[in-house]
Amino acid sequence: MHTFAYARVSTASQTTDNQIKEIEDRGYSPETIYQDVISGKVPTAKRPEFSKLIDTVQRMKGEKRLIVSKLDRLGRDAADILHTVRGLEEMGCKVVVLQLGELDLTSSAGKLVLSTLSAVAEMERDILIERTQAGLSRARSQGKQLGRPNVTNVETRQKIRQLLSEGVSVSAIARQFNVSRQTVMRIRDDKA
Repeated sequence: MHTFAYARVSTASQTTDNQIKEIEDRGYSPETIYQDVISGKVPTAKRPEFSKLIDTVQRMKGEKRLIVSKLDRLGRDAADILHTVRGLEEMGCKVVVLQLGELDLTSSAGKLVLSTLSAVAEMERDILIERTQAGLSRARSQGKQLGRPNVTNVETRQKIRQLLSEGVSVSAIARQFNVSRQTVMRIRDDKA
């Protein structure tokens, strides 16, 4: 049986080493390893290395299995995970998630567990979004300013506008006030 491994991290400052080590520590020796550095919010179909994995699995004959350390490596939400697992199953590839006790998600029991866990995970994400929106709304109602703090104050913006009206270049003003060119252009374009 050909064994594939897939690992994903969100940023380049992270590494997939722990995920691969976990797979190997469980006794699997993947012949082929695919690794993405991409946000978990990106659907699996749009992940470059996962797409290569799917192409290889599709072309390969014989028994094959995919090993991942955690369920969230297979998709961004319940629908994406279910679609991914069903697609792999149609290609004759078993899907094993170590986090679930090495459960094969293409088995009957695995499908039941997958559906349940995916639904719970999606509900948790929805609740988190609702709480975040409620917190932002509450902060706004209390008059708190959201987002990044302004790098300039009213007086600085007036000076920048004055220098712009005198013909001083955007780059020179940005250097003088230690702000980005985009900040200067935003002040220039915002007449408020």
